[in-house]
Amino acid sequence: MTGRASRKTLGSTLKEKRNSCGLSLRAVERRTGIKSGHLSQIETGTIAKPEMAILWDLADLYGLDFATLLSLAGLTQPSESAGRSRQRITVALRALEELSPEEQTATLAFIADLKAQR
Repeated sequence: MTGRASRKTLGSTLKEKRNSCGLSLRAVERRTGIKSGHLSQIETGTIAKPEMAILWDLADLYGLDFATLLSLAGLTQPSESAGRSRQRITVALRALEELSPEEQTATLAFIADLKAQR
């Protein structure tokens, strides 16, 4: 077996997990709002670097590690463009929406503390 054949890709990881969850592309579309055609293109590698918000939704649905998906998509480079920065903010806001009001307050206080330490 070659190293290339055994190397996990973003698409193969997502497809494998979707199948192990017993979900069709249409079922994922219904649960996430991500079009099944777009999902298919991600799984086949036609779209190698999907938006971070999409990876966030898929990680949540499939129970996968978000950081792992970012790494597989090549989205963890140190330099960040304005577009990537907006994507990260979108992901953070989506995550924040899923918290209770008390958890949101605690999270925002934690972020404020981190910022104050600079």
